[in-house]
Amino acid sequence: MRYYLIAGERSGDVHGGNLVKALQQQDPSSTFQGFGGDEMKRAGVQLSVHYQNLAVMGFISLVSSLPRILKFLKFCKTDILKFKPDVVILIDYGGFNLRIAPFVKSNRIPVFYYIPPKVWAWNQSRTQKIKQSVDRVFSILPFEQEFFKQHGCEVDYVGNPVLDAIKAFQPNPDFLERHRLSADKKIVALLPGSRAMELKRIVPLMADLADRNLSIQFVVAKVSNLTIELYRALIGKPNVTFVEEETYDLLSHAHAAIVTSGTATLETGIFRVPQVVVYKTSQPEYLLVKSLVKVKFISLVNLIAGKEVIRELIQHQANKDDVQAELQRLLTQPDSIKSMQAEYDRIYKLLDTGSASENTARLMTNYLRQWKG
Repeated sequence: MRYYLIAGERSGDVHGGNLVKALQQQDPSSTFQGFGGDEMKRAGVQLSVHYQNLAVMGFISLVSSLPRILKFLKFCKTDILKFKPDVVILIDYGGFNLRIAPFVKSNRIPVFYYIPPKVWAWNQSRTQKIKQSVDRVFSILPFEQEFFKQHGCEVDYVGNPVLDAIKAFQPNPDFLERHRLSADKKIVALLPGSRAMELKRIVPLMADLADRNLSIQFVVAKVSNLTIELYRALIGKPNVTFVEEETYDLLSHAHAAIVTSGTATLETGIFRVPQVVVYKTSQPEYLLVKSLVKVKFISLVNLIAGKEVIRELIQHQANKDDVQAELQRLLTQPDSIKSMQAEYDRIYKLLDTGSASENTARLMTNYLRQWKG
């Protein structure tokens, strides 16, 4: 069968690559094309557009990037019709994919949504668009299944692909030595995100913390496709080290982590690393989002747990004094650490339903074969 996939961000590319590998096991004669990145390309997808050309962060950025996004939407529609897929698989990236889905549906091509947009968090009216234009939703969070069912969507809970990646991870025994890190000193992982807009606001805060804690080894998880200029405030500090594409090795050794909200909060939790979430955006954007968001938390750890497991320091709370105080708590209070790790373990059990990629691939191919008769 012919599969057209659309992933617009780095995490979607990683999960898309794993899904393609699983689909190849279920359907050895399969052909793949679409929007994605290096991981999907390595898995066998013929890339029409690399996600680096698509990435947009936030409402304000979306407005300024609208002409470019509209151009890619038009190209995507043409590319899909030219490829003539048996199915289009949307992966996260709701702003783009929810505009593509009705077009695909109108052309009588089945639509699957893997890692659906977080419509339960804000703008729940988008659920109707999913119901009308998506044939099957493949959700990766336990509470999503009931939400989508209540809104009339056909949905399967497949487990979480983050677990797939972590289970497959093989730690590098030479990680500390290679980066000249001491096993006798505390290591704090800095995970400032994978988007330029995130780094511009969080990196200066992280640099201040490094200046305040010279006895601590701060290790920055740099994203390879982002320019080093975005990390400028952290460059050259004696207690700051950069690693690239080695986040899991870093988390394997970290005593604590400072994380920008996103998938990284869940990854950090699965590695059982005590963490604090920090997030800042422009004031107009913050006020807009605050008025729309329907959930109490922004981190996946807290959302899955249904309560505050990790502190979320957002906007004005994401300041050097509050983050410093929380970092000290994470490094010096064993009871708090044990309590947090116990909740991490509970979350792991909730998510561990086998391989999300394999579960999804098996369901997708079964549905397609049924529909083809």
